[in-house]
Amino acid sequence: MHDALIFDDISKLIAGPRRDWRRMAFAIAIEYGGKLTAGLVMGIGFAIGLALAG
Repeated sequence: MHDALIFDDISKLIAGPRRDWRRMAFAIAIEYGGKLTAGLVMGIGFAIGLALAG
């Protein structure tokens, strides 16, 4: 019985932690989405400002 527990521990160490690629992809998408939104808002604001001024 003790050998089975040792084997489980060794197999867990060999397997190692797995990366959660969905979480990383979601974080990247949120980051780029925020940058895109900020750029669009600034562009629209600039265009409206030019339209009002000219």
